Amino acid sequence: MPTGTVQLHRVLRAPPERVYRAFLEADALAKWLPPYGFTCKVHHLDARAGGTFRMTFSNFNSGNGHFFGGEYLELVPHQKIRYTDKFDDPNLPGEMQVTVALRQVSCGTEIKIVQEGIPDVIPVEMCYLGW
Repeated sequence: MPTGTVQLHRVLRAPPERVYRAFLEADALAKWLPPYGFTCKVHHLDARAGGTFRMTFSNFNSGNGHFFGGEYLELVPHQKIRYTDKFDDPNLPGEMQVTVALRQVSCGTEIKIVQEGIPDVIPVEMCYLGW
């Protein structure tokens, strides 16, 4: 079954330490991670290599939600985060892998994100919009 890949590159006006924390603290993730029109509830987050997470994105209008979770594969403080993502919904099959690379630059942090294995039923352009 075909899968999609998203590649993002941005420069953020924040130090790498702050960006790194925004990916690994439940309250921060719940604020910025859900795509437009959705809310997020973090049910579990153990930010360490081998640790896991579980959360729900819910559509604010309909209330319908998608549960998903994964495992942290690699954490290099303030530099790199690698983890898996998998939806509970059998209509969204497969396992995604996400790599977040951070690098300090003169005005903040350069961030490069690669999300691979996006289920074919999810339009890649919607993932770009969501990120």
